[in-house]
Amino acid sequence: MLRPPKKIFTPAEYLAMEEAAEYKSEYYNGEIFAMAGGTTDHSLIAGNIIQAINNAFESKPCRVFNSDVRLLVQPSGLYTYPDVMVICGKIQFVERRKDTVTNPILIVEVLSESTREYDRGAKFNSYKQIPSLQEYVTIESESARVECYRRAGDKWTIETYDNWNNVARFESLACEIPVKRIYHKVAWLE
Repeated sequence: MLRPPKKIFTPAEYLAMEEAAEYKSEYYNGEIFAMAGGTTDHSLIAGNIIQAINNAFESKPCRVFNSDVRLLVQPSGLYTYPDVMVICGKIQFVERRKDTVTNPILIVEVLSESTREYDRGAKFNSYKQIPSLQEYVTIESESARVECYRRAGDKWTIETYDNWNNVARFESLACEIPVKRIYHKVAWLE
């Protein structure tokens, strides 16, 4: 049996559909992919990171964004909604958009069973193409594990924090966050 050809969308069609959509979707290579909803622990972890970074940068020219702000990875054409992004200095918006940015220096993704492989693989490979990106952080949502990938010239290094007594260093921001603070109030600790 023949399958009907896949509908290929332009970025403009995707953005128009996204404005009217009831849920968020990613866009890549002409295709639109619905994003999975998160758990309460996922939301708490992302909120804890946002709060900790905001507290550390209250008087500095860095802004922390949650997953309501869309990111365009210009070299690859990926449109996505990272859990947390930090932009220092002037925000670079996509032309004629106030909801889509292009220049984070740090991106955080909270991992789940359904997103772990993608976030560490294809998505990270796309993120590596962002010239401004200095650090990519993945955080497990079901156990204590924080991975900080850092740009070192043309290569990326990784530092892992998986002990409650660790303090995760976000070198791109020159700030540190205790692992205990990242997982504050998650359900699996109760």
